[in-house]
Amino acid sequence: MRVTVLYFAALRDLVGREQEELDLPGSVTTVGEFATYLARVNPALAGRLDSVRIAQNEEFVPASTKIEAGAALALIPPVSGG
Repeated sequence: MRVTVLYFAALRDLVGREQEELDLPGSVTTVGEFATYLARVNPALAGRLDSVRIAQNEEFVPASTKIEAGAALALIPPVSGG
């Protein structure tokens, strides 16, 4: 299944790009599995996705959510400010 991955803030800096197209293996069907897979194939993200929120098609979703074919999956790290 092909998805678009959107990286924001510090994650964009870690991976060196704003977005990419990924073909997910058949074993990756949920958002949680996607996060685990992404950390495995992109070592810069290893250990950094635990506090990241993931949105599917512009809506925050829990880890158990099934990924839709062609989805845009946005990785949003925590932000702070005043």
